[in-house]
Amino acid sequence: MLSILIPTYKYTVYNLVCELKKQCDIAGIEYEIICQDDHSDSLMNIDNLKINHLENCTFISNSENLGRAKNRNLLAQKAKFPYLLFLDADTFPINKNFISNYILEINDVNKIVYGGIRYQEKQPPKEKLLRWVYGKKREALTVEQRNKNIYLSFLTLNFLIHKEVFITVSFNESIPNLRHEDTLFSYELMKNNISLKHIENPIYHFGIDNFDKALQKEHESLLALKNLLDNNLLPADYVKISRLYTIIENLKAKFLVVFTFKIVKPVLLKNISGANPSLLLFDIYRVGYICSIKK
Repeated sequence: MLSILIPTYKYTVYNLVCELKKQCDIAGIEYEIICQDDHSDSLMNIDNLKINHLENCTFISNSENLGRAKNRNLLAQKAKFPYLLFLDADTFPINKNFISNYILEINDVNKIVYGGIRYQEKQPPKEKLLRWVYGKKREALTVEQRNKNIYLSFLTLNFLIHKEVFITVSFNESIPNLRHEDTLFSYELMKNNISLKHIENPIYHFGIDNFDKALQKEHESLLALKNLLDNNLLPADYVKISRLYTIIENLKAKFLVVFTFKIVKPVLLKNISGANPSLLLFDIYRVGYICSIKK
């Protein structure tokens, strides 16, 4: 019935697998759990190897680094059941009926189901505040909020999909292994008129990066977004940042934005790395950065 697929990289997933296995056993379904490390050579895999001692559970480590898109596609190819539940390694079910909630949605082949995401309420240390604030305000949305923009509010860290549908819209392996593969995936869903249902079945997202790592990933994300735009893989109006970037470009105002960005960048960095990061200033930083990327 259900293949649970967990792509990993330098992360311990043993406890996550134990919880998922427990819920699957209680539900009394046919299932498998496959965890695939993308050649991280991490000491954490010593703990992950214990997964192979659990019934219906497998831990594999790739012989080479494939990248996020190819690693996920390979997991789907290995799955033996028709329904695939993708979960990121740094997540954990909030509710004990997490699996049974998804089982209730197995009634339509041409439907993808997204359960949502939550962040813990306890405020993290200052160095992790930006990612935590961004996650809580921009990602941890209610079903009602997500339904206002069905495809763009979809994240690939907690979703159910039929294998046949996934083959149709699998992750694009031709793009650089940076970020925004989930954005492109959601756009392909929309373009192919594949039904996407939002439900209240969230997971906690524990992988909150410190400021330096979060900023590095954001730089990679903006570079990836520009690559998608330059190669006409994503329409300019699909996400807010690319829409603003395109307007600036059409107005021939990139030079002015880049010049201003160089002046105000220290002020922006001081705020977004501080104790009360402003998402508005973070957005201004992102627009300035993407305009600064050279061809």
